[in-house]
Amino acid sequence: MYAKYNFDLKKKKIWVAGHNGMVGKAIVKKLVDEKHKVLTVDKSQLDLTDQTKTFKWIRQNSPHVIFLAAAKVGGILANSSNQTDFLYQNLMIQNNIIKAAAEYGIEKLIFLGSSCIYPKETEQPIKEDALLTKPLEKSNEGYALAKIVGLKLCSYYFREHNKDFISVMPTNLFGPGDNFDLSSSHVLAALINKIVTAKRNKYKNVEIWGTGQPRREFLHVHDLADAVYFLAKKYSSEEPINIGTSKDISILELAKMIAYFVGWDGNFLYNKKMPDGTPLKRLDVSKTKKMGWEPKIDIKSGLKDTIKNYIKSTKN
Repeated sequence: MYAKYNFDLKKKKIWVAGHNGMVGKAIVKKLVDEKHKVLTVDKSQLDLTDQTKTFKWIRQNSPHVIFLAAAKVGGILANSSNQTDFLYQNLMIQNNIIKAAAEYGIEKLIFLGSSCIYPKETEQPIKEDALLTKPLEKSNEGYALAKIVGLKLCSYYFREHNKDFISVMPTNLFGPGDNFDLSSSHVLAALINKIVTAKRNKYKNVEIWGTGQPRREFLHVHDLADAVYFLAKKYSSEEPINIGTSKDISILELAKMIAYFVGWDGNFLYNKKMPDGTPLKRLDVSKTKKMGWEPKIDIKSGLKDTIKNYIKSTKN
């Protein structure tokens, strides 16, 4: 059983695929803090959608362990308007890396998925076995389908070829390195951008997409990195495993909390032409809790730091 499993990461050459993204940066930081040797490669040097080049790079560099955080990501607008690229690019990136890992004897692969793999409407909190039981949320279906294929490929390699490839499913993330571009960001980063801009320009109103009523769970990216590192050593199973807090907050409550920390006291307007997405999404994290891992950074302290860093980085 995975509770008794222990994979020794010491003296392993570890490749973090996607090291320049928010998740990848956090994982690299965690590994460096733990004194591990970390291997990285920039997009300009390696196109991960190119199978031949990806296979060649992995063969030549011979990592022992791969954290697969490379992906095309974006918020509800980017996802819903560009399903083709979200499906195709993510399929190519992950499948090239997973296949090469199997071909060249990689000892351990950790595939990072997303909570969007789960049905739009399902029992809460969401258990791992809810996968494929009902239809997906349409607005990010392309991305979700790609992630489902990735976790299934890892699962089949685990079961049929004895490959220690595991899949972790994090909830919504935030923290340093987040994308604050309103055309492609997720809801928390977008709200920080809008409210800080409103404060600076003395705007009286900030627009919230949808009704503000959907409830979401948010995990600080440093907690994610800590969880992924923990599971790399302690988890070995063909079944995906959730990473989250199992605590939810409405979009409006989140916006009000951000406004309070920013010091903006204007009004929120609702653009109901924009979709709400899944009404409620909260993960069942009983597996990780039973194994001995729990998040350390609460939403309030995490938000304060994220807002502070955003304001500092955007000062003229």
